[in-house]
Amino acid sequence: MKTALLFLILTLLVPVSAIASEVKTIDKDGLKGLLGSENLVVLDVRTGSDWSASEFKIKGAIRVEPGDVSSWVGSYSKGKTYVLYCA
Repeated sequence: MKTALLFLILTLLVPVSAIASEVKTIDKDGLKGLLGSENLVVLDVRTGSDWSASEFKIKGAIRVEPGDVSSWVGSYSKGKTYVLYCA
């Protein structure tokens, strides 16, 4: 199985164009080192069918609809570290 790519957004305080240049990727081992941090929020952005069919889910991850970012992005604290899980 391929290592899942995780997208790390360091902050939501800057404009979207600036965020794009700062987005980093980490592998599952990198995420394991971050799990348990009170400043970490894992967002599962897989589509509904991909999410429900998968046996692999990160404990504590919050599932959000990837096609409807505008409805959920504003509900998260700007001072946290976010990992978007999409594999």
